[in-house]
Amino acid sequence: MRIGLDVGSTTLKCVAINDEGKIVYKAYERHFSKIAEMSSKMLGEILQNHPEFSSSALAVSGSAGMGFAQELGLDFVQEVYATRVSVSKLLPGTDAVIELGGEDAKILFFTGGTEVRMNGSCAGGTGAFIDQMASLLEISPLELNELAKKKEKIYSIASRCGVFAKSDIQPLLNQGASKADIAASIFYAVVNQTIGGLAQGWQIKGNVVYLGGPLTFMSELRKAFDDVLKVEGVCPENSLYFVSLGTAFCAEEAINVIEFLEKL
Repeated sequence: MRIGLDVGSTTLKCVAINDEGKIVYKAYERHFSKIAEMSSKMLGEILQNHPEFSSSALAVSGSAGMGFAQELGLDFVQEVYATRVSVSKLLPGTDAVIELGGEDAKILFFTGGTEVRMNGSCAGGTGAFIDQMASLLEISPLELNELAKKKEKIYSIASRCGVFAKSDIQPLLNQGASKADIAASIFYAVVNQTIGGLAQGWQIKGNVVYLGGPLTFMSELRKAFDDVLKVEGVCPENSLYFVSLGTAFCAEEAINVIEFLEKL
């Protein structure tokens, strides 16, 4: 019995797998910085529906998970390593992984060894950037995706910084550019930022896998990556949970989950 918690910058993902490696519970929610409260809720749901998990190996990963793990005395698994473990186990033959989160972006190259590229402290070109741009257009991120399906042309928009992007988008709105074209242009800006900022000359080809919330929920963002990279990337089942799955696979030390919930 293993449980993996992925504490991201904006969301919390949790999976529980049985001894056969089958997922018996999974949950994905925005935590709004209430990480302990949300973790307690998810673990409580696991125990309520699967009491056999009262003694389970539990580990934590994610960009916001290290302090949480240290405070509670849990094993911490670095998120890139967790992704590598789950991809190697579930999707053998993968050449590259592109993963976008709330405030981070990663490209993992698997061909000829493992090479990892991650963004720095700036959230440009990530889920937070898409949220900002959708807010500027006064729509939700999912509505942004639906609008982008109606595009006719693509504009050049900066995505390294939300301020720069807004300075590109506002004149387009003033000039009467369609919101559909602007929505699609925002996705292409994210693609260009990810590839230009992270790939740095490495060619992304072969079997490409898309992971993370933005790429899971936004089909037009995946299409933009496919178009620019000239590939047909795959967004696999449980694409939201590859970090938490890898974390669960790495969890080793069993704990009393009931006592841990009281501590939490």
